[in-house]
Amino acid sequence: MKRRALLAALAASPALAQGSAVRFIVPFPPGGPVDTAARLLAAAMAGPLGQPILVENRGGAGGTIGVDAVAKSAPDGMTLAFASTGPASVAMSLIPGLPYDTLRDFAPVSIVGATPSLLVVRAASPVKTLEELVALAKQRPGLTFGSTGPGGTPHLAPELLALRAGIQLTHVAYRGAAPAITALLAGELDLSFHDLAVLLPHVREGTLRALAVASPVRSAVLPEVPTMAQAGVAGVETETWYPLLAPAATPPARVAALHAAVVAALADPDLQRRFAAMGTRAIGNTPEAARVFIAAEIAKWGEVVRRANIKAD
Repeated sequence: MKRRALLAALAASPALAQGSAVRFIVPFPPGGPVDTAARLLAAAMAGPLGQPILVENRGGAGGTIGVDAVAKSAPDGMTLAFASTGPASVAMSLIPGLPYDTLRDFAPVSIVGATPSLLVVRAASPVKTLEELVALAKQRPGLTFGSTGPGGTPHLAPELLALRAGIQLTHVAYRGAAPAITALLAGELDLSFHDLAVLLPHVREGTLRALAVASPVRSAVLPEVPTMAQAGVAGVETETWYPLLAPAATPPARVAALHAAVVAALADPDLQRRFAAMGTRAIGNTPEAARVFIAAEIAKWGEVVRRANIKAD
């Protein structure tokens, strides 16, 4: 029954069956996790959709340039944003004069997947658990963490932890994840909070110790690592999630057809395997559920930006 419903949705939009290419606008440079996830989905989704899907990288301004371009594109379901947490939610409160409103200007197709943030310390650190880290932070306010710059997930995740745990942490910005992790490994920082995929090699090598994963469930690639809630601090769910967004006036039948193709693609065992290798869990929720999720994330990160007084560069 479910498969028949998916096939019916795919057939419901004649324009999707004409063979012209759909474009995924990725608002970041090639080679990063968002780009990788977009290309994996595009390859798996083209068959169920019955059309080729081209991935176009249009970076700049923290992802907002590419997302804005999709907001202003024709609402025909042929140009979609494969975005991420930052430009889809954080930017709403971080960037004054943002030229789009995610809830007003887009018709969400689905949240395709999410890669959780991982809280780590150096292997040589005396801190073995999240509880011990919080206790140390209360004894020594101002423990340092590194990020990829103001407003990114590696900055916001520790700020959210600080708010929920009632501790004070000190932000140190770097030009990318690699130098921030290098500083942590050198003992120049006390902790770090980056995407699991970025930190996983160091955890497996034993140079970094994972304290908790900031997702609602444990990660399949690090099942021994507790969630933040399991480790003692609730309300710290921080994931880089990947929404597929169409322009707001896209016909509902077109959105439904695109969503059906996403669901079919996420059922592909090869895509599941490759997502899992990245530490990414597939989601594929409905357009309605995606909108509710995005609204909640906008509210959550708005609170963090305001209370931590975070400013964009």
